[in-house]
Amino acid sequence: MLYETPALDADDRRVLGEIEEMRQLLRHQLRAQPRWQGQLRRNLTARAIAGSNTIEGYAATVDDVEALMSGEEPLDAGERTRVELEGYQRAMTYIQALSDAGPGFRYDAGLLNGLHFMLQGHHLDRRPGRWRDGPVYVTSPDDPLVPAYTAPDAEHVPALTAELVDWLNDGDLDVPVHVRASMAHLNLVNIHPWKDGNGRMSRSLSTLVFSREALMPPEFSSIEEWLGYGRNTYGYYNVLQQVGGPEWNPRRDTHPWIRFCLGAHHRQAQVAQRRTDLLAQAWIRLGEEAGADGLDERVVYALLPAFWGSRVRRTVYQQDGELSGQQAVRDLRDLVRRGWLTAHGQTRARTYAAGPLIAKVQQDVRQSLAPYTDPYQRA
Repeated sequence: MLYETPALDADDRRVLGEIEEMRQLLRHQLRAQPRWQGQLRRNLTARAIAGSNTIEGYAATVDDVEALMSGEEPLDAGERTRVELEGYQRAMTYIQALSDAGPGFRYDAGLLNGLHFMLQGHHLDRRPGRWRDGPVYVTSPDDPLVPAYTAPDAEHVPALTAELVDWLNDGDLDVPVHVRASMAHLNLVNIHPWKDGNGRMSRSLSTLVFSREALMPPEFSSIEEWLGYGRNTYGYYNVLQQVGGPEWNPRRDTHPWIRFCLGAHHRQAQVAQRRTDLLAQAWIRLGEEAGADGLDERVVYALLPAFWGSRVRRTVYQQDGELSGQQAVRDLRDLVRRGWLTAHGQTRARTYAAGPLIAKVQQDVRQSLAPYTDPYQRA
C-alpha cells in the first residue's frame, strides 16, 4: 500500500487553476521561439540542478552548473561537488529527452535504477542502481544523530517499488499532473529504496512525470530551485516529516504535502513567468542600446547573462551566438572597452560581468516587476 492521493479542496483547485493560467501564458510565449529561449532554458535547468544538490549539502553556483552544462570547468566548485553536479546533469538530460519518448513509454524498475546510477555511479560503495540491502534512516536536520524517519525494511523494497511503478503507469491518471508528480515524489522518498541519493531521485522522478506530460519543457515546472533556498528547504523537510511520520505509514494524511507542493509550484511558475518577461524586455532594451552604440545585435547573447547576474564566458557566448572564436574574442574586448562588460581573471579562467552601461537597463526593467505572491495566504 502506498501513500494515497488526497481529495483536493476549493483552495487547491483555485491554486491549480492559477498555475495552469501561468503555464498557458508561458506556452504561448515559448511557442514563438524567442532568440533568448535557449539561454533561459539552460539557466532554469542549472538553477534546478544547483537547488537540488544544495538541499543535499553540495552547494554550487548557478554559474558553475551552467559552465558544466556547456562543457567548461567550474570556477568555484570543488571536485566532490563537481562530480555530484555532473551526475545530476546526466540524469536531468535523460529526463528531458524522455519527454518525446512516445506513447509506448512505460515506467519500470530498470528505468528508476538506471537514473539512480546516473546520479550516484561515482559512489560504487553505495550500491548505485541497485535496491538497498539494509536499513536506512533519515536523520533530523536539528540533530544528525536522531532518526527522524525509518524507511521500510529492505525486504519490502522490491514489492513497494513495483507497486509504485504500477501506479506511475496506471494509477490516478485523472488527477492534475502537479498532484501526480508530488505523490510520486512523496512515495519514492518514503520508500527510500537506495542506500543514498533518494532525495535527488525523488525530485528527479517528479520532474520526469512533468516531462512525460510534454506540454512544456520540464525545467519550467521543476520546483527544485525553490526548494534549494534555505527557508524553503527547512519547510520541505518539515512537511515530509509531518506527512511521512516516524516510519512508513501510508494511512497518514497527505494533504499537507500536496498543499506545500502546490504552493511551491505556484511560486516557481511566478519565477518562470517573471524571468520570461524579464528576458523579453531585456533583449529588446539591450538590443536597442547596443545598436545605438554601433554594436551588432548578436552581442546581446553576451549582455543578457550579465544582465541577470551570471558570469559570461567566451566559449558559451561563442556557442550561443554561433560565432567563430576570433569573433567572440573581438566582441567581448569591444564590450569591455565600451563599458558594457567588465573582465575578471586571466586566460582560460577569464569571465565577464555587467559593466556600468548595463546598470541603467537593469534598473529600468526591474522597476516594472511586481512582488511575488503566496497563493494560500490570499485564500
